[in-house]
Amino acid sequence: MNDSFTGQLAAKLTEALNEFQQVAQLGEDDLFVIGTSTSEVIGKHIGSAGTTEVATELWTALDAFREKTKVQLAFQCCEHLNRALVLERKVAKQHNLTPVSAVPVPKAGGSMASFVFKNMMDPVVVEEIAADAGIDIGDTFIGMHLKKVAVPIRTSVKQIGEAHLTLARTRPKLIGGERAVYTLSEC
Repeated sequence: MNDSFTGQLAAKLTEALNEFQQVAQLGEDDLFVIGTSTSEVIGKHIGSAGTTEVATELWTALDAFREKTKVQLAFQCCEHLNRALVLERKVAKQHNLTPVSAVPVPKAGGSMASFVFKNMMDPVVVEEIAADAGIDIGDTFIGMHLKKVAVPIRTSVKQIGEAHLTLARTRPKLIGGERAVYTLSEC
């Protein structure tokens, strides 16, 4: 890991999460999906140079966010595990999610998911979720795990290390309203 990043990744991520929380107002039992390319964070191509050091530092900020907000965390694996997710068994049960048989490792799951699987109290892997919000560090494409309708939230933090940062919350679908069209003749 680039020594210039040491200690700064968690601080930048905490700053972004705090700004995000001011808008998103997540709370207890909200499901928060995290997609992370530790390779992208250190300026390498996604999936090419994963690092436990980066995962450790990011985990520090994400776990503190969980403690502060009481959200439930779900970490997206890489494409080699079909973007399955690591979360606590009790969270899977609460959301009626069926665990699958897989253990993420750095080369099949990703460094972040592998690290989290080893450090959560009682982790399981599930195939999919419908999260209330999420963060994507390094363009890992978490959208498939967000409820409809995703709403991007902009923060002053645009990158974590060298990785592009995107945050989103979700809202219920708007059915009807003043701009709704109900017949073809109104078009």
